[in-house]
Amino acid sequence: MNKSTINILCKQFDIKEEVISYVQNCEMEVSHRFTQLDSIREYNQYKVIEAMQYNRLASTDFNWATGYGYGDVGRDKVESIFARVFKGESALVRPAIASGTHALSLTLSGILRPGDHLLYITGTPYDTLQKVIGTKGNGEGNLLQFGIEYNEVPLKDNFIDIEASLNAIKKNTKIVAIQRSTGYSDRRALTIEEIEFAISSIKERHPDIIIMVDNCYGEFLEEREPLEVGADIIAGSQIKNPGGGLALSGGYIVGREYLIDMVANRLTAPGLGKDTGLTFGTSRTTLQGLFLAPHIVMEAVKGALLVAQTYSNLGFNIVPKIDDKRSDIIQGVELLSPERVSEFCKGIQAASTVDSYVVPEAWDMPGYADKVIMAAGGFIEGSSIELSADGPMREPYYAYYQGGLTFDHCRLGVLKSVNNLYMKNLIDLPIK
Repeated sequence: MNKSTINILCKQFDIKEEVISYVQNCEMEVSHRFTQLDSIREYNQYKVIEAMQYNRLASTDFNWATGYGYGDVGRDKVESIFARVFKGESALVRPAIASGTHALSLTLSGILRPGDHLLYITGTPYDTLQKVIGTKGNGEGNLLQFGIEYNEVPLKDNFIDIEASLNAIKKNTKIVAIQRSTGYSDRRALTIEEIEFAISSIKERHPDIIIMVDNCYGEFLEEREPLEVGADIIAGSQIKNPGGGLALSGGYIVGREYLIDMVANRLTAPGLGKDTGLTFGTSRTTLQGLFLAPHIVMEAVKGALLVAQTYSNLGFNIVPKIDDKRSDIIQGVELLSPERVSEFCKGIQAASTVDSYVVPEAWDMPGYADKVIMAAGGFIEGSSIELSADGPMREPYYAYYQGGLTFDHCRLGVLKSVNNLYMKNLIDLPIK
């Protein structure tokens, strides 16, 4: 950073010079890793462009229907492009899918039937999924109420326990589910290579079992996606990685055609499936976001690396570690106290473009077992690919950083979070 940049950071953003100097040094330590990220970005960028060209994307595809949505060519084109990008036979990409949790819930409820068995082999799933399944909360219509059996296999040293997973499969096991991302846990995201090994091990013995991967936060982190290594169906959110910061809402589900048809019947109605449902003119922003996603995802990962280096140097435990291969955009920091989590999130909020003046507080957020504090000042409300951070108020008090449409914005988030903690005497800066 030059003197004029440092001057604006000090005067207009009220950041201490010693904080700026410290974060600058951390950035220098980690910047050599950016070249590898650029290589992944480049590959995925051309993959997206090829999918749009292969499907002959035209300006007329941005028109949209009314009423039932029959003949919505833009909707069909979007879904064909997503299917090719993620290497599936078919896709369901709709603004009516409210979130990643909704996409996963649709997938599970669309495929599973009473008496079927669902097995998670990555330990306890994300908080909101526990309510979908019925292991927490009392949400009406959860899977357990509909006679779906459920079990989970804990990770072993943060890896999928293949032997225990195989032993847990029963005659009525229909879906084996894998959560790729960290979630609110102390583990790193699973790499595609690790997912591939688990899937091949299961399919070798149980070829007819359906493998579902929760792909939230993991899109475009690697050159391959879960369907390319044997998964049957994946699901995720449009306001995370693949939305590129432009998708207004929605979720996606990609996989084998017969499975997508089952899920589509759950989204609309049996017999209607994918043939109905309006896009409300969102096709243009959905595809613009997808086009930008490979680049924006890597900007966010660079920001996550800076968070990791900055807070590791301060003595905090981080997940993933600096040298770990990254397979989602999330950077966890074990801050060890609710005060630090609060100030960290307040710093991220203060760096936001929207609602920067708002002070986030922990609250009883729907779908979560503990109070959660969220810093999310994005152009799209709740967009996790934009600069954001959150954390449940429970021991050992992790804050989870994610997103950032530009690396410069990520850096500002890091600076404001460190400055907050420093000014409240919650950290000491290393002296060099």
